[in-house]
Amino acid sequence: MPPVSSPGLHDSQASRFTAGDRAARVRFRRAMALMVMTLVLPGSAQLVAGNRRVGLIALRIWFGLVVTFVLTVVVGLLWHELFLELAFDTFALFWIRLAMMALATGWAVLFFDAWRIGQPLTLSLGHRRAAVGFNGVLALSVAASLLFGAHLIGVQRDFILAMSGDGDVTGTHDGRYNVLLLGGDSGAGRWGLRPDSMTVASIDAETGRTVLISLPRNMKNFPFAKGSVMREQFPDGFDADYLNGVSTWAGDNTELFPDSDHPGVDATIEAIEGITGLRINYWAMVNLEGFKDLVDAVGGVTLNVRQPIPVGGLGDDVTGYIQPGVRKLDGHDTLWFARARDDSDDYSRMARQKCVMNAMLQQISPQTAVRNFASIAEASSAMVSTNIPSSEFGRFASLALKARGQKISTLSLVPPMINTADPDIKLIRSKVAGAIAKADGTADAPGKSGAKKVQSVTGGSLGSMSEGYAANEAADLDAAC
Repeated sequence: MPPVSSPGLHDSQASRFTAGDRAARVRFRRAMALMVMTLVLPGSAQLVAGNRRVGLIALRIWFGLVVTFVLTVVVGLLWHELFLELAFDTFALFWIRLAMMALATGWAVLFFDAWRIGQPLTLSLGHRRAAVGFNGVLALSVAASLLFGAHLIGVQRDFILAMSGDGDVTGTHDGRYNVLLLGGDSGAGRWGLRPDSMTVASIDAETGRTVLISLPRNMKNFPFAKGSVMREQFPDGFDADYLNGVSTWAGDNTELFPDSDHPGVDATIEAIEGITGLRINYWAMVNLEGFKDLVDAVGGVTLNVRQPIPVGGLGDDVTGYIQPGVRKLDGHDTLWFARARDDSDDYSRMARQKCVMNAMLQQISPQTAVRNFASIAEASSAMVSTNIPSSEFGRFASLALKARGQKISTLSLVPPMINTADPDIKLIRSKVAGAIAKADGTADAPGKSGAKKVQSVTGGSLGSMSEGYAANEAADLDAAC
């Protein structure tokens, strides 16, 4: 018969095992609590169980950052321009990025110290492994999130530096900023030599209300701005080429622009000012091929395709068609929607380009921009060349947000209103002034009195060459598209 152990001895061993087990669980819970405390209040673990001086410093830094963040959010909600100024201030972005990297490093060190304070060597093997895994997940998650945020800020800063122009800051003209938008061919050796499209965006400095004024590339015999270099060369008007050839002419005669890095653009501005009577504040050259990447970066744009639009042409074979209907187009098809001339004409194309501009403005929301920020920044830096200084980026971003949801007015200086071979400059300037006055609310909007409603469709835009494309002269571009 096997020996029977003493009941007293058995109870004593069970009691000792239970007490040790409880102590192990307490140590494990304490170790885990210290890590959670570090997650919620960095430095609190050190304050209660470690180096109090380190804990106090960490907590003060944390509370300072939280207060700064909350105040920035509150002020930003009341004053949206603050966020935009921060988003485009390279000096501020540099220090914010540095602070986030330092915070990621410091927080990770605090997690490691919290694990040390938890005395991992006193834990059982299973508890020790769980503590190590839990601490690693918390430290890596927090540090990775902060470092990714720092990366995005670095991308934004690099984007601003890449995009920043060398122009001087200029004031408004009659309360408006006039920005010349040039669409440049991007073939080998052709970047910006012959602008494919020329549009002045006249933007109200207070409301963001925008008027798009487009000029046909085939205009001839126009004057340059008084006192300009090109006026001295062509006092009776430019008869050497079309309007889009001014840039090429200036590029072949750079000695006339000794202090200019962009003689072709400067000469084109002198032409635009001479034709419209507007003073140009800034310019931006858009690489039409790079435009595809921007559209793809935002997930495409939705456009109303009114007639089959050829893909290809412009000297190459037509490879297909964009079929009619309200369609979400990718970058490739959006570019051809804006550029195609086969089966239509230049003036239809100008109208379609305005519809693309309107779609991009209305459909790219701040949420979309945030989700696709890195791709947008990369595409934009390869797409645009400009003289707008970085200090003005925040201002124009704010105006773009104000312009969202507002009607965009358009005016195109094309037939039948304008004879592009012999333009009536007085009529052009009158039309430009009138379009801006209508947008400002100081004159009746077009279409309110006796306007003939156009029903025909051609080239993918509402209207016709003989009667005028609706998108080329509209008080509400969105409705015309």
